[in-house]
Amino acid sequence: MRGAAETTNIETVLPVEAVSAPGSERHFLFLQGPLSPLYRQMGRRLTAAGVRVSRINLCAGDWLHWPGPRTISFRGKVSVWPEFVERFIQKNGITDLVVHGDQRIYHKAAIDVAFAVGARVFVTELGLLRSGWMTLERNGLSTLSCFPDDPQQIRAVSESVGPIDLDNRFEKSTWLELGPDVIYNLLNVVARPLFPHFQRHTIYSPVPEYLRGAWKMIRAKKRDREAAEVVARLKRLRGPLFLLPLQLEGDFQLRAHSPFDSFSEVLDTILTSFARNAPASAKLLIKSHPLDVGYENWPQVIKDISRRRGLVGRVEYIDGGRMSDLFPLASGLVTLNSTAGLEALMAGVPVKTLVPAHFDIVGMTHDGLLEDFWGAPKRPDTDLLAAYCRALAGTVQVPGSIHNKQGTRIAAENMVRRMLECSVNEPGAYVFPPPRLERARALGVPL
Repeated sequence: MRGAAETTNIETVLPVEAVSAPGSERHFLFLQGPLSPLYRQMGRRLTAAGVRVSRINLCAGDWLHWPGPRTISFRGKVSVWPEFVERFIQKNGITDLVVHGDQRIYHKAAIDVAFAVGARVFVTELGLLRSGWMTLERNGLSTLSCFPDDPQQIRAVSESVGPIDLDNRFEKSTWLELGPDVIYNLLNVVARPLFPHFQRHTIYSPVPEYLRGAWKMIRAKKRDREAAEVVARLKRLRGPLFLLPLQLEGDFQLRAHSPFDSFSEVLDTILTSFARNAPASAKLLIKSHPLDVGYENWPQVIKDISRRRGLVGRVEYIDGGRMSDLFPLASGLVTLNSTAGLEALMAGVPVKTLVPAHFDIVGMTHDGLLEDFWGAPKRPDTDLLAAYCRALAGTVQVPGSIHNKQGTRIAAENMVRRMLECSVNEPGAYVFPPPRLERARALGVPL
């Protein structure tokens, strides 16, 4: 686990009233977006609306998604990037910065500059209300989110946004989910000489990861069958069943928004608590992440920790099936900060998070200690949960999907409209400083 948290200049973020008015001249700077035409489509719509747009490409894959006019390429070392982006933002009068994810090394430096000059920062991500939604927040995500965590304020925001159809769905295209990822990363490999100093934000080399992923896809039916056999056996047992979804080792939810250096530390923390405090009849079912390709050998890690903690026979692991199919069996779900926790809450399952996740709201998640959760998990307040989802959808979520052609177009339209109106996090869903940050730092989260 990491040491004491280090503060960043998130404290220098200006309140909404301090930034330039919506009607003033604006200049949007786009950095890396999702592996999709989304950002390029957004740029076209902004240009059509009469505002200036620029894009900095950091690698060949970026150039593939957005070539042509209004773009430049940065080919220097990461060490000179902060000075480069600061000079670009100041020289070009950038008023709005748009990035996908706020913890990539290039994005963090650009966000720091934007904060310093009083520019708006818009951060996109896949939707919390999956699927069929995208996230668009001011300033930051997760621990750095300015979305309120006070139940009373959430209810007030929900009333302000009014009724919203949350059943917004776009059929997912397997090609649009996997194809752009493969093309982007393989292009970065073969075109490395064009951007020799580019540092990717992922932790594994793409080619071996794709080979592992292909092998996992080939074995999908076998993995699902083995998972179904484990679940069928657990259904016949008496006693409470708790769920634990694994998260990716390279996920910034672990790397930046938690005090842990590896998910193996998360596993040891949870299994130790389970061994000491859960009823003797309780079982813990650990499920792999759908995109995990097996670098960490979690079955062996779990087996070793279970043996050390005296849990042999009480902990099961599956590498297949769907998490949602497990919710009817669950007495509770424990997570670091995975969005699987929100899905579980929406299914009525009690949830305990180890760090302040976006959905970690008093009355929604278990607000007691982890040690108490095993014996008396608190169910979510369904009215508050409904208000939270409605408030999300009306302020920091937009309909659309990058895994669907029509969904990409709709996401671009909705994001551009919100940014031009300066209605992101509105009405009333902007709290400064970020309301989860102090609690997170107290746990050692290094933000």
